[in-house]
Amino acid sequence: MTALALMNAQTFADQFDDRRLDRLRSLITPTDPLRADDLEAFPAGELAEVDILLTGWGSPHLDRSILDRLPRLTAVVHCGGSVKSLVSPGVWQRGIAVSSAAEANAIPVAEFTFAAVVLAGKKAPFLAADARRHRDDWSYRHSRGPMSNLGLTVGIVGFSKVGRRVVDRLRQLEDVTCLVADPFADPKAVRGGGARLVSLHSMLPEVDVLSIHAPLLPSTHHLIGADELALLPDHATVINTARGALLDTAALEAECRTGRLHAILDVTEPEPLPATSVLYDLPNVMITPHIAGSLDTEILRITDAALDEVERILTGRPLRSEVVEDDLGLSA
Repeated sequence: MTALALMNAQTFADQFDDRRLDRLRSLITPTDPLRADDLEAFPAGELAEVDILLTGWGSPHLDRSILDRLPRLTAVVHCGGSVKSLVSPGVWQRGIAVSSAAEANAIPVAEFTFAAVVLAGKKAPFLAADARRHRDDWSYRHSRGPMSNLGLTVGIVGFSKVGRRVVDRLRQLEDVTCLVADPFADPKAVRGGGARLVSLHSMLPEVDVLSIHAPLLPSTHHLIGADELALLPDHATVINTARGALLDTAALEAECRTGRLHAILDVTEPEPLPATSVLYDLPNVMITPHIAGSLDTEILRITDAALDEVERILTGRPLRSEVVEDDLGLSA
Protein backbone atom coordinates (compact mmCIF):
# COMPACT_ATOMS: atom_id res chain seq x y z
CA MET A 1 0.00 0.00 0.00
CA THR A 2 1.07 3.58 -0.68
CA ALA A 3 0.91 6.33 1.93
CA LEU A 4 1.31 10.11 1.85
CA ALA A 5 1.90 12.40 4.85
CA LEU A 6 -0.31 15.44 4.30
CA MET A 7 1.05 17.82 6.94
CA ASN A 8 3.36 20.80 7.18
CA ALA A 9 7.12 20.41 7.45
CA GLN A 10 7.35 21.32 11.15
CA THR A 11 4.62 18.90 12.18
CA PHE A 12 6.26 16.15 10.13
CA ALA A 13 9.67 16.83 11.68
CA ASP A 14 8.16 16.75 15.17
CA GLN A 15 6.29 13.51 14.53
CA PHE A 16 8.78 11.45 12.54
CA ASP A 17 12.31 11.02 13.81
CA ASP A 18 14.70 8.64 11.98
CA ARG A 19 13.45 5.54 13.80
CA ARG A 20 9.80 6.26 13.05
CA LEU A 21 10.57 7.19 9.47
CA ASP A 22 12.31 3.85 9.06
CA ARG A 23 9.29 2.07 10.50
CA LEU A 24 6.93 3.95 8.21
CA ARG A 25 8.97 3.10 5.14
CA SER A 26 9.11 -0.55 6.21
CA LEU A 27 5.32 -0.67 6.35
CA ILE A 28 4.26 1.13 3.19
CA THR A 29 5.36 2.25 -0.24
CA PRO A 30 6.03 5.97 0.23
CA THR A 31 5.06 8.58 -2.31
CA ASP A 32 7.81 10.76 -3.75
CA PRO A 33 8.00 13.10 -1.94
CA LEU A 34 6.66 11.41 1.21
CA ARG A 35 5.23 14.65 2.65
CA ALA A 36 3.21 17.54 1.28
CA ASP A 37 1.72 20.73 2.74
CA ASP A 38 -1.13 20.45 0.26
CA LEU A 39 -1.87 18.70 -3.03
CA GLU A 40 -1.70 21.68 -5.38
CA ALA A 41 1.69 20.91 -6.90
CA PHE A 42 1.79 17.19 -6.08
CA PRO A 43 2.21 14.82 -9.05
CA ALA A 44 -1.21 13.52 -10.10
CA GLY A 45 0.22 10.10 -10.86
CA GLU A 46 1.50 9.74 -7.31
CA LEU A 47 -1.84 10.84 -5.83
CA ALA A 48 -3.71 8.25 -7.84
CA GLU A 49 -1.78 5.53 -6.00
CA VAL A 50 -2.32 6.75 -2.43
CA ASP A 51 -4.18 4.29 -0.17
CA ILE A 52 -3.45 5.81 3.24
CA LEU A 53 -3.27 9.47 4.21
CA LEU A 54 -1.28 10.41 7.31
CA THR A 55 -2.46 13.72 8.77
CA GLY A 56 -1.50 15.85 11.77
CA TRP A 57 -2.03 19.22 13.42
CA GLY A 58 -2.54 21.85 10.72
CA SER A 59 -3.44 19.41 7.93
CA PRO A 60 -5.92 20.81 5.39
CA HIS A 61 -9.63 20.06 5.55
CA LEU A 62 -10.31 16.94 3.49
CA ASP A 63 -12.95 18.42 1.26
CA ARG A 64 -14.19 17.16 -2.09
CA SER A 65 -11.40 18.86 -4.06
CA ILE A 66 -8.79 16.87 -2.12
CA LEU A 67 -10.72 13.60 -2.04
CA ASP A 68 -11.32 13.70 -5.80
CA ARG A 69 -7.55 13.66 -6.32
CA LEU A 70 -7.19 10.56 -4.12
CA PRO A 71 -9.37 7.96 -5.86
CA ARG A 72 -7.80 4.97 -4.08
CA LEU A 73 -7.87 6.45 -0.59
CA THR A 74 -9.17 3.91 1.94
CA ALA A 75 -7.96 5.27 5.28
CA VAL A 76 -7.02 8.50 7.04
CA VAL A 77 -4.68 7.94 9.99
CA HIS A 78 -4.58 11.12 12.05
CA CYS A 79 -1.38 11.68 14.04
CA GLY A 80 -3.22 13.93 16.48
CA GLY A 81 -6.37 14.21 18.56
CA SER A 82 -9.66 15.59 17.25
CA VAL A 83 -10.55 15.05 13.58
CA LYS A 84 -13.50 17.47 13.59
CA SER A 85 -11.70 20.16 11.61
CA LEU A 86 -10.12 17.56 9.32
CA VAL A 87 -12.85 15.35 7.92
CA SER A 88 -15.68 16.44 5.65
CA PRO A 89 -18.98 14.63 4.97
CA GLY A 90 -17.34 13.29 1.80
CA VAL A 91 -14.94 11.20 3.87
CA TRP A 92 -17.82 9.27 5.42
CA GLN A 93 -19.80 9.13 2.18
CA ARG A 94 -16.87 7.42 0.43
CA GLY A 95 -16.48 4.86 3.18
CA ILE A 96 -12.98 5.99 4.10
CA ALA A 97 -11.86 4.67 7.48
CA VAL A 98 -10.64 7.29 9.96
CA SER A 99 -8.36 6.72 12.94
CA SER A 100 -7.26 9.21 15.59
CA ALA A 101 -4.44 9.13 18.14
CA ALA A 102 -6.62 10.93 20.69
CA GLU A 103 -6.09 8.14 23.25
CA ALA A 104 -2.33 8.65 23.10
CA ASN A 105 -2.74 12.41 23.38
CA ALA A 106 -4.97 11.93 26.43
CA ILE A 107 -2.10 10.45 28.45
CA PRO A 108 -0.08 13.64 29.11
CA VAL A 109 -3.27 15.66 29.69
CA ALA A 110 -4.35 13.18 32.35
CA GLU A 111 -0.87 13.21 33.89
CA PHE A 112 -0.87 17.01 34.03
CA THR A 113 -4.37 17.06 35.50
CA PHE A 114 -3.53 14.50 38.19
CA ALA A 115 -0.49 16.57 39.18
CA ALA A 116 -2.68 19.68 39.25
CA VAL A 117 -5.19 17.95 41.55
CA VAL A 118 -2.46 16.93 43.98
CA LEU A 119 -0.96 20.43 43.99
CA ALA A 120 -4.43 21.95 44.39
CA GLY A 121 -5.08 19.72 47.39
CA LYS A 122 -2.08 21.31 49.10
CA LYS A 123 -2.88 24.76 47.61
CA ALA A 124 0.76 24.71 46.47
CA PRO A 125 0.55 26.95 43.34
CA PHE A 126 -1.36 29.62 45.24
CA LEU A 127 0.83 29.57 48.34
CA ALA A 128 3.86 29.80 46.05
CA ALA A 129 2.39 32.99 44.58
CA ASP A 130 1.70 34.29 48.09
CA ALA A 131 5.32 33.62 49.04
CA ARG A 132 6.58 36.08 46.42
CA ARG A 133 4.68 38.83 48.19
CA HIS A 134 5.16 37.84 51.82
CA ARG A 135 8.82 36.76 51.62
CA ASP A 136 10.01 35.95 55.15
CA ASP A 137 6.54 36.12 56.72
CA TRP A 138 4.64 32.81 56.81
CA SER A 139 1.47 34.26 58.24
CA TYR A 140 -0.30 33.55 54.92
CA ARG A 141 0.23 29.79 55.26
CA HIS A 142 -3.30 28.94 56.44
CA SER A 143 -5.17 31.57 54.44
CA ARG A 144 -6.31 29.33 51.58
CA GLY A 145 -8.38 26.71 53.33
CA PRO A 146 -7.63 23.01 53.87
CA MET A 147 -4.27 21.73 52.66
CA SER A 148 -4.62 17.98 52.27
CA ASN A 149 -5.10 15.23 49.71
CA LEU A 150 -6.40 12.75 52.29
CA GLY A 151 -10.16 12.38 51.92
CA LEU A 152 -10.27 14.71 48.90
CA THR A 153 -13.47 14.95 46.86
CA VAL A 154 -12.81 15.53 43.16
CA GLY A 155 -15.48 16.30 40.58
CA ILE A 156 -14.84 15.25 36.99
CA VAL A 157 -16.96 17.02 34.37
CA GLY A 158 -16.96 14.72 31.34
CA PHE A 159 -16.09 11.01 31.36
CA SER A 160 -14.04 11.49 28.20
CA LYS A 161 -10.77 9.85 27.15
CA VAL A 162 -8.95 12.23 29.49
CA GLY A 163 -11.64 12.18 32.17
CA ARG A 164 -11.51 8.38 32.44
CA ARG A 165 -7.73 8.43 32.77
CA VAL A 166 -7.88 11.09 35.48
CA VAL A 167 -10.40 9.01 37.43
CA ASP A 168 -8.07 6.02 37.18
CA ARG A 169 -5.05 8.00 38.41
CA LEU A 170 -6.99 9.44 41.34
CA ARG A 171 -7.14 5.94 42.80
CA GLN A 172 -3.55 6.50 43.90
CA LEU A 173 -4.79 8.98 46.51
CA GLU A 174 -5.96 7.65 49.86
CA ASP A 175 -9.65 7.90 50.71
CA VAL A 176 -10.46 9.93 47.61
CA THR A 177 -14.07 10.39 46.53
CA CYS A 178 -14.46 10.82 42.79
CA LEU A 179 -17.72 12.13 41.34
CA VAL A 180 -18.46 12.22 37.61
CA ALA A 181 -20.98 14.43 35.83
CA ASP A 182 -21.67 13.36 32.25
CA PRO A 183 -25.19 12.81 30.86
CA PHE A 184 -23.86 10.40 28.23
CA ALA A 185 -21.60 8.27 30.43
CA ASP A 186 -22.33 4.61 31.10
CA PRO A 187 -23.02 4.31 34.87
CA LYS A 188 -21.49 0.83 34.91
CA ALA A 189 -18.27 2.11 33.32
CA VAL A 190 -18.10 4.98 35.81
CA ARG A 191 -18.59 2.60 38.74
CA GLY A 192 -16.00 0.26 37.29
CA GLY A 193 -13.54 3.15 37.23
CA GLY A 194 -14.06 3.74 40.94
CA ALA A 195 -16.25 6.85 40.64
CA ARG A 196 -19.90 7.74 41.14
CA LEU A 197 -22.10 9.25 38.42
CA VAL A 198 -24.10 12.27 39.59
CA SER A 199 -25.72 15.35 38.13
CA LEU A 200 -23.53 18.41 37.65
CA HIS A 201 -25.48 20.62 40.05
CA SER A 202 -25.55 17.99 42.80
CA MET A 203 -21.79 17.49 42.39
CA LEU A 204 -20.66 21.11 42.64
CA PRO A 205 -21.35 21.81 46.36
CA GLU A 206 -19.49 18.60 47.33
CA VAL A 207 -16.12 18.98 45.65
CA ASP A 208 -12.75 20.26 46.80
CA VAL A 209 -11.48 20.20 43.22
CA LEU A 210 -13.49 20.48 39.99
CA SER A 211 -11.72 19.27 36.84
CA ILE A 212 -13.23 19.91 33.40
CA HIS A 213 -12.92 17.28 30.64
CA ALA A 214 -16.03 17.72 28.51
CA PRO A 215 -15.98 18.27 24.72
CA LEU A 216 -16.71 21.76 23.45
CA LEU A 217 -20.08 21.61 21.71
CA PRO A 218 -22.83 24.21 21.29
CA SER A 219 -24.56 22.61 24.28
CA THR A 220 -21.45 22.79 26.50
CA HIS A 221 -20.33 26.35 25.76
CA HIS A 222 -19.90 28.04 29.17
CA LEU A 223 -21.01 24.82 30.83
CA ILE A 224 -19.41 26.16 34.01
CA GLY A 225 -20.76 29.67 34.42
CA ALA A 226 -21.66 32.04 37.25
CA ASP A 227 -24.45 29.84 38.62
CA GLU A 228 -22.24 26.75 38.65
CA LEU A 229 -19.25 28.53 40.21
CA ALA A 230 -21.48 29.94 42.93
CA LEU A 231 -22.36 26.39 43.99
CA LEU A 232 -18.74 25.47 44.66
CA PRO A 233 -17.66 25.58 48.32
CA ASP A 234 -15.23 28.21 49.56
CA HIS A 235 -11.56 27.43 48.77
CA ALA A 236 -12.45 24.94 45.98
CA THR A 237 -10.15 24.78 42.95
CA VAL A 238 -11.31 24.76 39.32
CA ILE A 239 -8.98 23.00 36.85
CA ASN A 240 -9.44 23.36 33.10
CA THR A 241 -7.25 21.36 30.72
CA ALA A 242 -9.99 20.80 28.12
CA ARG A 243 -11.28 23.81 26.17
CA GLY A 244 -11.32 27.40 27.37
CA ALA A 245 -14.90 28.11 26.31
CA LEU A 246 -16.28 25.43 28.62
CA LEU A 247 -15.66 27.90 31.44
CA ASP A 248 -17.14 31.41 31.52
CA THR A 249 -14.05 33.60 31.90
CA ALA A 250 -15.93 36.66 33.17
CA ALA A 251 -17.70 34.60 35.81
CA LEU A 252 -14.43 33.02 36.91
CA GLU A 253 -12.75 36.44 37.11
CA ALA A 254 -15.54 37.66 39.36
CA GLU A 255 -15.26 34.69 41.73
CA CYS A 256 -11.46 34.57 41.83
CA ARG A 257 -11.19 38.32 42.37
CA THR A 258 -12.89 37.83 45.75
CA GLY A 259 -10.40 35.12 46.68
CA ARG A 260 -13.20 32.62 47.33
CA LEU A 261 -12.14 30.15 44.63
CA HIS A 262 -8.84 28.99 43.16
CA ALA A 263 -8.13 28.09 39.52
CA ILE A 264 -5.54 26.19 37.51
CA LEU A 265 -6.01 27.03 33.83
CA ASP A 266 -4.08 25.43 30.99
CA VAL A 267 -6.70 26.63 28.48
CA THR A 268 -8.63 29.89 28.48
CA GLU A 269 -11.18 31.89 26.52
CA PRO A 270 -9.79 33.68 24.62
CA GLU A 271 -6.43 32.00 24.29
CA PRO A 272 -4.23 33.62 25.38
CA LEU A 273 -6.15 35.88 27.73
CA PRO A 274 -5.87 39.62 27.00
CA ALA A 275 -3.14 41.40 28.95
CA THR A 276 -5.84 43.25 30.90
CA SER A 277 -7.32 40.09 32.43
CA VAL A 278 -7.35 40.23 36.22
CA LEU A 279 -6.57 36.51 36.32
CA TYR A 280 -2.90 37.17 35.55
CA ASP A 281 -2.45 39.14 38.76
CA LEU A 282 -4.37 36.98 41.20
CA PRO A 283 -2.27 34.72 43.46
CA ASN A 284 -5.15 32.23 43.64
CA VAL A 285 -4.92 31.59 39.88
CA MET A 286 -2.26 29.55 38.05
CA ILE A 287 -2.14 29.94 34.25
CA THR A 288 -0.02 27.79 31.93
CA PRO A 289 0.26 28.28 28.14
CA HIS A 290 -1.68 25.23 26.88
CA ILE A 291 1.04 22.71 27.72
CA ALA A 292 -0.97 19.76 29.08
CA GLY A 293 -1.27 18.02 25.70
CA SER A 294 1.49 16.19 23.86
CA LEU A 295 4.71 18.20 23.46
CA ASP A 296 8.29 17.35 22.47
CA THR A 297 9.00 13.63 23.07
CA GLU A 298 5.35 13.02 24.00
CA ILE A 299 4.46 13.67 20.36
CA LEU A 300 6.37 10.53 19.37
CA ARG A 301 3.90 8.46 21.40
CA ILE A 302 1.20 9.76 19.07
CA THR A 303 3.27 8.79 16.03
CA ASP A 304 3.75 5.29 17.41
CA ALA A 305 0.00 4.92 17.89
CA ALA A 306 -0.60 6.07 14.30
CA LEU A 307 1.99 3.65 12.92
CA ASP A 308 0.36 0.83 14.90
CA GLU A 309 -2.87 1.69 13.08
CA VAL A 310 -1.12 1.59 9.70
CA GLU A 311 0.18 -1.86 10.58
CA ARG A 312 -3.34 -3.00 11.47
CA ILE A 313 -4.62 -1.81 8.11
CA LEU A 314 -1.89 -3.73 6.30
CA THR A 315 -2.55 -6.92 8.24
CA GLY A 316 -6.34 -6.75 7.89
CA ARG A 317 -7.00 -6.16 11.60
CA PRO A 318 -9.62 -3.72 12.91
CA LEU A 319 -8.45 -0.23 13.79
CA ARG A 320 -7.95 0.22 17.52
CA SER A 321 -8.91 3.92 17.52
CA GLU A 322 -11.40 4.22 14.69
CA VAL A 323 -13.58 7.34 14.58
CA VAL A 324 -17.08 7.03 13.16
CA GLU A 325 -19.29 9.88 12.05
CA ASP A 326 -21.75 9.47 14.92
CA ASP A 327 -18.92 9.99 17.42
CA LEU A 328 -18.31 13.57 16.32
CA GLY A 329 -21.51 14.88 17.89
CA LEU A 330 -20.24 13.97 21.35
CA SER A 331 -16.49 14.42 21.03
CA ALA A 332 -14.06 17.30 21.07
